[in-house]
Amino acid sequence: MSNLTNTTCPDPEQEQLFVGVYSVVFIFGLTLNLTALVVFFRNSKSRSHTTVYMINLAFADIILVCTLPVRIYFHGGLGLLNARICEFTGLILLSNMYSSIFLLMCISFDRCIAVCFPLSSLVREGRKKAWCVCLGIWILTIATSLPIYFQQKKDNTFITKHNVTCFGGVPEHATKRATLVSTLIVGFGIPLTVMILSSWGLIRAISKSTAVQTSDLVDSGRIKRMIITNLAVFLFCFLPYHVMLLLIYAYGHPCPLLTAYRYSLMIACLNAMLDPVAYYFTTETFRRKMEVETVRKIRQMNSHSSDGNNRSRAPLTS
Repeated sequence: MSNLTNTTCPDPEQEQLFVGVYSVVFIFGLTLNLTALVVFFRNSKSRSHTTVYMINLAFADIILVCTLPVRIYFHGGLGLLNARICEFTGLILLSNMYSSIFLLMCISFDRCIAVCFPLSSLVREGRKKAWCVCLGIWILTIATSLPIYFQQKKDNTFITKHNVTCFGGVPEHATKRATLVSTLIVGFGIPLTVMILSSWGLIRAISKSTAVQTSDLVDSGRIKRMIITNLAVFLFCFLPYHVMLLLIYAYGHPCPLLTAYRYSLMIACLNAMLDPVAYYFTTETFRRKMEVETVRKIRQMNSHSSDGNNRSRAPLTS
């Protein structure tokens, strides 16, 4: 999101790049996430708790990519845009971006506790509340976005004839101290910390599981690569955007920083296209390796292992 301001750094070649990338993200992001939703709902009988988070993640990504045609229109210089449209679509994009961040955190955490504590009744009962957690995430992101929209709604001016403001301006609200601190800590810092710890816990559990290391039924290397890939995608998409917010707050908004900020937001939008690949399709591969009967056998092997460590379990179907 960008507030309406005259501080921009227009560049025809950059505009073409934004049009091209946003178009690709819109087409593939919409197609892949809709495909994922169709598969999820067709396989409702085998739906797991993690799948609940994935369904909500797909919805969040679909809503995000549906705002991209407005950005394509803007960067393509196709006409004038109303200030209210700019603010509304910008807020929708950011709101769903943070919904995706929180949902990715929940997916990682849910997988971790399912693997590390497969026999815990407390964990099983907690995982059943996935829909409640998702509802809380939607309420949180919407409730924090609406006040900003109504504050900006007072300004209903039109974009200048050069069409250089709207998405080309300074993210003034996002770089205010209070907003920036809450964004960096709650919106990004905590989810990143949870994902790193969850990924470490998963890899540690897999490495210490005797059954996984000795069984030909489980490809532990592939599972570890899946975990690392998911974390790498998260960092690649969202770290540059939050670093740029911090730099703009610290050094103001010269053209190089504003240009870098616009690129970082574009990279963050790539997540909507990468999520289905990084989470849904890798999860399906994971599932095919870990059928229910296989999981039961590995649990039995673990329960009779010599170290007697109940936490050294094989990964479960998530």
